[in-house]
Amino acid sequence: MKVLLLSDTYSEHTEKWALGLADLGIQIGLFSFNKASYEWYNHPNITVYFEPDKEINAESTLTKLSYLKYVKILKKIIKQFNPDILHAHYATSYGLVGALSGFKPFILSVWGSDVYDFPKKSKLHKKVFQYNLKKAQVLMSTSEVMKLELSKYTSKPVIVTPFGVDTKKFSRSSHESEKDDIIKIGTIKPIEEKYGIKYIIEAAELVKNKYSDKKFKFYLIGRSFNEEMYKTLIRDKNLESVFELTGRISFNEIAKWHNKLDIFLNVSIDDSESFGVATVEAMCCETPVIVTDVGGLKEVVGEGKFGKVIPKMNAQALFEAISDIVENPIQSDKIAKEARLHVLDKYDWNNNLALMVEQYKLAIQ
Repeated sequence: MKVLLLSDTYSEHTEKWALGLADLGIQIGLFSFNKASYEWYNHPNITVYFEPDKEINAESTLTKLSYLKYVKILKKIIKQFNPDILHAHYATSYGLVGALSGFKPFILSVWGSDVYDFPKKSKLHKKVFQYNLKKAQVLMSTSEVMKLELSKYTSKPVIVTPFGVDTKKFSRSSHESEKDDIIKIGTIKPIEEKYGIKYIIEAAELVKNKYSDKKFKFYLIGRSFNEEMYKTLIRDKNLESVFELTGRISFNEIAKWHNKLDIFLNVSIDDSESFGVATVEAMCCETPVIVTDVGGLKEVVGEGKFGKVIPKMNAQALFEAISDIVENPIQSDKIAKEARLHVLDKYDWNNNLALMVEQYKLAIQ
């Protein structure tokens, strides 16, 4: 089977889907508007057909007007690669070029902001979004909550394909936690406003003031385009000694970091946080998690059964959740172990891959 993925090669999600499918023997072609930070696609079953030297801002109005150029390129690639399936990941930019290509079967996976934000920008944006959905033979979502949001724009059935984790790679036994007296708290997300970084810093100040007898370290793990802004905020609050910004890490380092952390935070302020794979990774490593009540995060933690759910944009609530985990380690550990069992049942990556392959086979029947 040959599948042409229209998806951002810079994204860890694209990397994971492409490599997972390629390992199953599927021939993967890649068409990307961005450039990968490293050549993760060196795999005998993966071929990159389009990847620019510089990122193409596929959401700009100007680029929308030049989509015909990229559709022309895509049609040439389709002729060259001769795929069985065209699969666009992200319903707007990649979804539009896929829709305009006219290729069938065309599968469209929604990711988050493409559903929650794009169609609300204007009537034109909504029409473009619905056009892309109409052209797809199969629609996919990573979560039930995003499926519900998508149903506002289409009457077509939507298949939920969770973005799970490798449960062998992500486990408490895969890396031993560092044995010291420092309580390590962190997030593994892009260090951007939408992920609530400001509230992590504010909560850290409250933690430091309350627990003068304990040692804490807060980690902001991920790429950042506003690093100096957050460093300034940290410095202004005299928190330099308790914060570390790591920069972007490779996918292979993620499990190690989850095992290093004692508490994982996913405090997004945006409903476009449609699934929260980093939270699932942490749960799989039996790391206690705190999430905000946005998007698909509540769904992932079983509406609070397998992790703490707090209001978004609320440093006080985050501080209280951290305090509860710190002061009740036995209960927190019990919940964390149950969280891993929940992941094994719902979000095992091998099962998710098998579901995707099954849908591919149905699409080409």
